[in-house]
Amino acid sequence: MSTKLRKLSLVTMKKKWADDPSAKKQPFFKDMPLVFLGEIRGMPEHGVFVGHRSGRVYSGFHTFQFRELRAHEI
Repeated sequence: MSTKLRKLSLVTMKKKWADDPSAKKQPFFKDMPLVFLGEIRGMPEHGVFVGHRSGRVYSGFHTFQFRELRAHEI
């Protein structure tokens, strides 16, 4: 069961996806945590994210690959 990400929440990749060697090639990998801005209209389960440190915008990535940070991770 997946939970929807809340808008403006800090997120990171789920361990399952982050451990995949191809994940390290994603442009946002070293820019986490990300701020989740919301889902793209007309593209279910695809979101817009902003690098918390860099301010770079990343769009079109699958939201189910991310989870919200827990309070102790912030």
